[in-house]
Amino acid sequence: MRHTRFKQIATFILAVGFFAPSSGLFTSGQVFAQQTPPAGQKVIKEPAEYNAYIAALNTQDPAQRAAAMEAFLSQYPASVVKTDALEQAMAAYQQTGNVAKLTSTANRLLELDPGNVRALAIVTYLNRSLASQGDAKAIAEVRADSEKGLKALSAWQKPEGTSDADFEKMRKQMAVIFHGAAGFAALQAKDYPAARDLYMQSIENDPNNLQDVYQLAVAELEMKPLDPNGFWYVAKAFQLAQGNAAGQKSIADYGKAKYRRYHGGEDGWDQLVATAGTQAVWPADFSIKPALTPAEIAVKAVQDNAPGDLSFGDYEFVLSLRDASPANKEAADKVMQAILEKEKQGAAKLKLPVKVISATPGTIQAAITDENQQANKADLQVTLTKPMLHQPTDGAMIDIVGVITEYVPSPFTFIMKDAEVAKPTPAVPAKP
Repeated sequence: MRHTRFKQIATFILAVGFFAPSSGLFTSGQVFAQQTPPAGQKVIKEPAEYNAYIAALNTQDPAQRAAAMEAFLSQYPASVVKTDALEQAMAAYQQTGNVAKLTSTANRLLELDPGNVRALAIVTYLNRSLASQGDAKAIAEVRADSEKGLKALSAWQKPEGTSDADFEKMRKQMAVIFHGAAGFAALQAKDYPAARDLYMQSIENDPNNLQDVYQLAVAELEMKPLDPNGFWYVAKAFQLAQGNAAGQKSIADYGKAKYRRYHGGEDGWDQLVATAGTQAVWPADFSIKPALTPAEIAVKAVQDNAPGDLSFGDYEFVLSLRDASPANKEAADKVMQAILEKEKQGAAKLKLPVKVISATPGTIQAAITDENQQANKADLQVTLTKPMLHQPTDGAMIDIVGVITEYVPSPFTFIMKDAEVAKPTPAVPAKP
């Protein structure tokens, strides 16, 4: 996918004359007739040098043109068009797909002209490809190259002979490369807000750039708290990956997992994916309803059920969230009232089966709920009416009878007083 994207950019660049010399050249007659060329105009004064350059420039086969430009540079290392020759060689290597030569030529060009936008675009794009494979050195270079590229792009002047429309297209393509690479570097550093802003600038120029659309989604969905707009971009990325089954599966697996966690289920996911495929850009009214928070679930549990019908596990959940909001305080009060009612029904005491976590002659730390029993975590603090002569062993299952008078929300603990260990019920002998 990255290789295909590189070829697409290369094709566009060459189509609009991206690697044409930055300054025009006089014809052979003008070379000798023009005594005072326009300011900034590059002029080759030696006929042999001029003819060698023109011959290399007019070579149609890219591989042969690259070789001819290299020969020219070797013969005329101080030529006034040295930069132009390197740009032409770079374009030829790009056409032939010679990545090694393309990279080395771009770096040679940057040694001569550190702000050369064309060369910066090449090395930035190629280093991003390496960085995406986990190359730490390439990641650092991507950040530096993209920063240089954005700075150079802001000052880039239209090459002579390029139309305004073509120059604008080139600028947009450059912006995509540099903003996307800078976003990638920020994403690798887990600077998600910066990555989001940079990717947004990239896709403003190319809304169908799969790589940047998907990585924008990742940046937004990894933020804390996450930006739900990322769900639209991950759905858009899924649509853009059509024809790549493995890519679509990877995108869908990531997006759906984040969606379930945020929304509480997969309902609406298929509709989101289908809708994103028909929209060119993110809609301003887009939203995803988040799942209920634990505090909201606790309030709803009391609203939807009679408090007396809830389990002790439910009681602990609701009471532990007492301080989350006024509504949670109201729900907790109703639950505590239900517990007091149960005590009245049992002659002012409750009988609870518990697991002993630890004990002293006058106290017991015990677990009521199955979850806490399995975790050996106390959720009941018992004060006995009389000290025990024989305290139960840790891990023993016993029945406690007493009065729950209060609780501590965090870590959650019921407080039971005036308690005693219930005598075990005698086993009924089996009939002979």
